[in-house]
Amino acid sequence: MSEGPDGRDGRHESEKERADRQWQELIQEIRVAQTGVQILFGFLLTVAFTPLFHQLPRTDRTIYIVTIVLGALATGALIGPVAFHRVVSGRRIKHEAVAWASRLTFLGLILLLATCTSALLLVLRVATQDAVVPWLVAAVVAWYLACWFGLPLWARARYTTEK
Repeated sequence: MSEGPDGRDGRHESEKERADRQWQELIQEIRVAQTGVQILFGFLLTVAFTPLFHQLPRTDRTIYIVTIVLGALATGALIGPVAFHRVVSGRRIKHEAVAWASRLTFLGLILLLATCTSALLLVLRVATQDAVVPWLVAAVVAWYLACWFGLPLWARARYTTEK
């Protein structure tokens, strides 16, 4: 949006209103990511209790451990903004809460990317011992990077006007 003569964007919102809107938008985004990471993490937790798990080679068990830790970290980072808000609620630092929650969410997305990559590597290694596995994983990671970061960064550069 372009700025009006008063130096504000077309929303005509105060700093507090902007922080409230940004918080609501961020929480909506987090809900989507939280659901995905919680389902993935819950599924990963069950894998160690399956009969085939103990037959996995050491390398695959190591990949599983890395995957489960990454999933736990991603879950923590994506739930973190809710706890952060609860702890600082009523302290009149909404702008700062939005900034920190945004950082935690971005970190959570990076950790989710790592978790998905590691989980995909594990599943494809178990499903097939084919040499194409690293290439498939690399292609999926490239897709994630394009969808999650490349396209948004391109749109940001393409459609953002300088102020």
